Amino acid sequence: MKNKIIVSSILLTSSSLLLYSCKQSFLEPKPQGVYSEAQLGNKQGVNGILINAYATLDGVEGQQDGGASNWTWGSIAGGDAYKGTERDDRVDQNPIMRYDISGANPILSTKFNSTWDGVGQANSVLKILAIATDLTDAEKKQIEGEARFIRGHHHFEAKKMWNNVPFLDEKVVDFKVPNTDAAGAYVNIWPQIEADFKFAYDNLDEVKTQRGRANKWAAASYLAKVYMFQKKFADAKTLLTTIIANGKNSAGTKYALTASYSDNFRVTKENNEETVFAIQSSYGDGSQTNGNYDNSLNYPHGGGSKPGGCCGFFSPSQSLVNSYQTDASGLPLLDNFNDTDVKSDETVASTQAFTTHTGTLDPRLDWSVGRRGVPYYDWGMHPGRDWIRKVEYGGPYSPKKNTYYLADKGTTAGTVGWGFASNALNYSIIRYADVLLWAAEAEIEVGSLELARTYTNLVRERGAKFAPAATATAGNFYVAANDPSVTYAKYNARTYTMPFANADAARKAVRFERKLELAMEGHRFFDLVRWGIADVELNAYLAKDGTKRTESLGGATFKKGKSEYYPIPDNAISQSIKDGKPTLKQNPGY
Repeated sequence: MKNKIIVSSILLTSSSLLLYSCKQSFLEPKPQGVYSEAQLGNKQGVNGILINAYATLDGVEGQQDGGASNWTWGSIAGGDAYKGTERDDRVDQNPIMRYDISGANPILSTKFNSTWDGVGQANSVLKILAIATDLTDAEKKQIEGEARFIRGHHHFEAKKMWNNVPFLDEKVVDFKVPNTDAAGAYVNIWPQIEADFKFAYDNLDEVKTQRGRANKWAAASYLAKVYMFQKKFADAKTLLTTIIANGKNSAGTKYALTASYSDNFRVTKENNEETVFAIQSSYGDGSQTNGNYDNSLNYPHGGGSKPGGCCGFFSPSQSLVNSYQTDASGLPLLDNFNDTDVKSDETVASTQAFTTHTGTLDPRLDWSVGRRGVPYYDWGMHPGRDWIRKVEYGGPYSPKKNTYYLADKGTTAGTVGWGFASNALNYSIIRYADVLLWAAEAEIEVGSLELARTYTNLVRERGAKFAPAATATAGNFYVAANDPSVTYAKYNARTYTMPFANADAARKAVRFERKLELAMEGHRFFDLVRWGIADVELNAYLAKDGTKRTESLGGATFKKGKSEYYPIPDNAISQSIKDGKPTLKQNPGY
């Protein structure tokens, strides 16, 4: 399944499918094309519905806040990025980055509907699978494993977003399922999420005919992630050790870090040895939404030659950029990274001369962030303010991991519709670097600090490498550290050569490494919450960046005991009324 198939494509290729519209009500899918169970209960019908379930991974079609990339919910809320643009544009994002969101927020409903739509689509597969007559037992196991993997993914998204949510399986008829027990306490759905991923791990094949399908080791990695979120470190350590030793991607290639960090963000290098599980995207198939639509607002803004046609809504934060500063030994400044800013052109007009930052940096900065005076892939030098909508609101930087190369334009990327860009770059929900850093965390808690250091150093060593320049335009961008010919950056990133002093020091190092390695990939907010340090880290971020982004962040506060989870949408609660009372109870503090 190299390219995601959308509903319209399915409609053209199969006459035996259950097709659901992207609904606005909670778990009540309305068929676009109506087929009897007898028509659907066969191999062709079940596989068609399964493809439709995979298509739910990037959210409600035509909307940008429902997919698993979580650029709003995980990165903007996590301090990786600001909402770009201006205060009065896309206003529903403003309270999210200020931790002042209410249940009436419409893009919150987008994420909620997307999540439960995915649950409903996965359950549809399981319902029809039960009556299919022309599938072998082995084929049924594979389909059930993939459907339960998708259902597990969506319930996991719901759990980390809202915490207090019900579990919906294929036997549910009345969708008004409470999120509390008879005594009024919130239910815990971790056991059911575990069960879905455990079934998938136990039953899925290692190799799949289509690379976008979940395999045994993707399920194992997701199960390990579920363990990490529950602090089941012993279970996670055992499973992660097995994954590191034996894990393979869906093509049968053993998991490994790619030679170059940048290979994870280039469409011509995707589905590689580091890909554990990715949402598949495509370009040039006649659809506006198949091409990484979740990130279609997140290209650099402004005129001139640049990737995308819109819209500058996802701007790397100054605190994130500062995190890539290194000391003389090439290690991150864990405690004082934010004392001094990496130099930017925030106060320098585009017509004025500008000299880039002269301190040493981790090279992953320039694979993750576009900044003035540094090559932006093969598009030439990033021009700074000319690619920003409003520097005072969204800062002087551009996102990079979700964009594309000039060389890809017209083949795997381009502008579609009225101005949106589309590209075939997949979004990796889990990379092997993720697996190694979870393993490092688990070793700190129940294993060996030295093994934790080894896993962390594998990630740091790869991140410090330089790939050959992609084109002549890129010049000396990727060269040896501190090469004197490089006038716009001094790179110096090294491994931890000394043992971690203690578990606290190890935790700090590994957690910071996740910040650097996975920047702007939608994980930061959820990591901070599961570590129990979101209030400390995010209020420190607000105190620092709020002095620069006074219009967007000034006066904002993360509220411990409330802001760790989002409110359940008001419309979901109102739609859950049964016997005169809502079955969904709102989260604490809202």
